[in-house]
Amino acid sequence: MTAKPDGAARRHLIIAALVIAAMTALRIVYASMLELRTDEAYYWTWSREAALSFLDHPPGIAWLIRFGTAIFGDTQLGVRFGGIVAMFVTQCLLADIVRRMTHDVRAIVFALLMPEAALYYGLLMSKVAPDVAMIPVAVAMFWSLVRLTESGDGRWWLAAGLFAGLSLLSKFTAIMFLPAVIAFVLVPDWRWRWLRSPYPYLAMLIAIGVFSPVLIWNAQHDWASFRFQGVRATANYGVSLRTIGDYIGLQFGLVGFVMLPVVLSGLTLTAWRGYRTREPVAILLSTAVLVPFLYFLWKSLTLRVGDTWPMFMWPVGFAAAAINLASLQREGWSERMIRSANFWADTAVTTGIAFVVVVFLYYVVAPWNLLGRIDPIGAEAGYEQVTARAQAQLDKTGATWIATTDYRTYAMLRWLFRGRVPVIEINERGRFQDFRDPGMDRISGHAGLYVGREPDNHLPLWNALPVTREPLEQVDRRWRGLVMDTYALEKLTGWTPELSPPKDSPLFQWRVLAGECERRALA
Repeated sequence: MTAKPDGAARRHLIIAALVIAAMTALRIVYASMLELRTDEAYYWTWSREAALSFLDHPPGIAWLIRFGTAIFGDTQLGVRFGGIVAMFVTQCLLADIVRRMTHDVRAIVFALLMPEAALYYGLLMSKVAPDVAMIPVAVAMFWSLVRLTESGDGRWWLAAGLFAGLSLLSKFTAIMFLPAVIAFVLVPDWRWRWLRSPYPYLAMLIAIGVFSPVLIWNAQHDWASFRFQGVRATANYGVSLRTIGDYIGLQFGLVGFVMLPVVLSGLTLTAWRGYRTREPVAILLSTAVLVPFLYFLWKSLTLRVGDTWPMFMWPVGFAAAAINLASLQREGWSERMIRSANFWADTAVTTGIAFVVVVFLYYVVAPWNLLGRIDPIGAEAGYEQVTARAQAQLDKTGATWIATTDYRTYAMLRWLFRGRVPVIEINERGRFQDFRDPGMDRISGHAGLYVGREPDNHLPLWNALPVTREPLEQVDRRWRGLVMDTYALEKLTGWTPELSPPKDSPLFQWRVLAGECERRALA
């Protein structure tokens, strides 16, 4: 602020600080108590490797997890601690963006509390994913460009380039912010100044340099990551109202039933204001959200959009919505319009935080399963039961290693066994390029134990393997009394899995994710 806050402003800031402290404590409890989801365990396995990059995503999430486990060890909190830090950093950056653009305490408080009121951020930022690693550095890129606008100092381009590279090093969808940066340069009246300046071009070089580990890894591995992600980017199927509904419904659920309209209306006014007056920051923030939002809406016509895919963009929308609240009064809008905007913003924050708390209590305290097998947490819970039966069969049969046929089971077993037993996914070996030796001295020449979700124990690949299989038992994976999946346990003898099969082998190739999405949509 340009002046010392008065009593009312100080109260607002104190209340915001208390809410953030309470919600941070809530996230820490959630992170400590709930077992890892399968993707979290999968990313944890990455953090144990020394690979430059990975098939599915760049290495940013692995580094974030390694940061947390270096402090808290291989615990649930250790794996998720980076997400808790990422949330706090994101809030600080959003608050400073709004402070610099409005000097309005109320708008700053909204920027701090809007993420707390959105389920994905207020609670699920403690669930690590590539988006969680990307969000704070992407917001830092926008913060740098706001500083550039404020100061006119071209050196801020260099900071923006650094954070852009770190964003790409976390998730490829950071490239969807490029249209916003291009509009930020070309639409305002300053376009020729920056087109003639060396700083934007140096920023691009810095971003490419920071992103270079991913480029090097892909050059060494037949550009596997780009081909893998290209499947989802280019896949198209018949128009489906169900997938459109899934996308819209997820945005309401994860951003907020009141918050989403508040943010979208704020973004629309910000875009109108920015492009009408050629105001750089308004153009930057509104375009950064509206372009990805509309792209995913278009993709949802024919493909199920994943629940985390659009989540990288909304924090910038929170900043734009908070700035819009201050702009309405500054621009002389009617008192009725201003009161309405403030009422709905207040309602979005209060109801959103209440909803986040209710969801937290449901998963941490309540004993019920209200969503059945579609519960997003319960659908990936209960692996301790499978692990316990696997350990009993290892002891009984004398097997020394475990084989799986899907990366989720592989990740959870590797997490729960913590290196006591070698765990190998025998197919989709393209996912594990440059992974360290899993312990072949304990695998070669020894009996193994297959643990796989039915019907994966009947996959055609088994017919091509010279392995003797002895069925042992079936194990149900349960959550709150409901069977979520059934697993087959089999003894394997006379065979040693191949860690590096030829690239045309069915054991190397990964499953086509877009095809899996299509099958789920038609189910």
